[in-house]
Amino acid sequence: MSVEPARVRRWYRPMSARDRGERHRASTPLELLFDLCFVVAVSQAAGQLHHSLTEHEIGHGIITFLVVFFAVWWGWVNFSWFASAFDTDDVPYRLATFVQIAGALVVAAGVPAAWHNDLTTIVAGYVLMRLAMVAQWLRAARTAPAHHATALRFALGITIVQVGWVLRLFVPESWFLPSFLLLALAEILVPLWAERPAATTWHPEHIAERYGLFTLIVLGESVLAATTAIEEGLSSGHGVGRLIAIAAAGLVIVFSLWWLYFDQPGHRRLAQFRNGFVWGYGHYLIFASAAAVGVGLEVAIEPGGLGEVGAALTLTVPVAVYLLSVWLLHVGPRNECRPIAIAYPLAVVLVLGTSFLTGGTYLAALVTAALVVTNVLAKQGDTSEV
Repeated sequence: MSVEPARVRRWYRPMSARDRGERHRASTPLELLFDLCFVVAVSQAAGQLHHSLTEHEIGHGIITFLVVFFAVWWGWVNFSWFASAFDTDDVPYRLATFVQIAGALVVAAGVPAAWHNDLTTIVAGYVLMRLAMVAQWLRAARTAPAHHATALRFALGITIVQVGWVLRLFVPESWFLPSFLLLALAEILVPLWAERPAATTWHPEHIAERYGLFTLIVLGESVLAATTAIEEGLSSGHGVGRLIAIAAAGLVIVFSLWWLYFDQPGHRRLAQFRNGFVWGYGHYLIFASAAAVGVGLEVAIEPGGLGEVGAALTLTVPVAVYLLSVWLLHVGPRNECRPIAIAYPLAVVLVLGTSFLTGGTYLAALVTAALVVTNVLAKQGDTSEV
């Protein structure tokens, strides 16, 4: 009997849909490597945003940051949901993932040019990521009959939109934002259209873990950015006491943001959203705001000419967006524990209010810490399931 089929199975397996109810479904080492490579682009975008804010190019910096972050976020999202439903972890799958990682690094290399309105490199990297995703969907269409139509729709929709991104490079600069919004909307609508024949079998707990891990990585990037800024502040002769105080406040904020996100299992809330689209798409705000928190901490150390209020807003706005997004996606406005449901929007208002007070960074840290305390105390007297 020939041993060739066994050899083939070692490096290639038919791509079939995974069991949505599979037990002990955890992130793979390949997925973790994927996340770490993507955070390079996040770091680049955050660094450029910091430069724009301190150079008083606020509008341009924020818009460009959101555009670049979409390219990073959407590439990560599509890989994660596909891997949750179709991960085979054979040689072709790993090679396709390698191409996606390469695309992410090309996107990271193109970030500085994007701040000068040159998106050529970013588009090249993004299209490379997305076409590798098309190859994955075509493979799923061939070997997973139950999802044949869905996979073909994904492949077709993604391909058409990538043509649009390439053509967009040739439109006038005045069409920059409208053309981006149109194509970003098209990207977001592709999964809604593609999954009509048959929904993919993504795993709720696996998806919640994947999103949680990326949130951790982005928060960690914020800590790294703030640490680097403190090192530069020390070398520039800034007061040690002030730097220590800002570092302590920043650590309290980041730790509180971590606590609040992971305070309850994400998959429980995920199950309450139809098909997971709202939950998954809404994390764009969580990821982007988490990355911007590090920028705000950097500005707090070296505000440039922004002034006290302007510098405070670079931190309090992303913190407020993060809290609001976690409230809507993880906690729920109708949470049965009313003190928790009410505390989040109140904290958002208070955090923004600290921007106009002396020592806004420290006050924002107190508000986020108070929200954590509220969660802990409220849960002591509440045993209901969320």
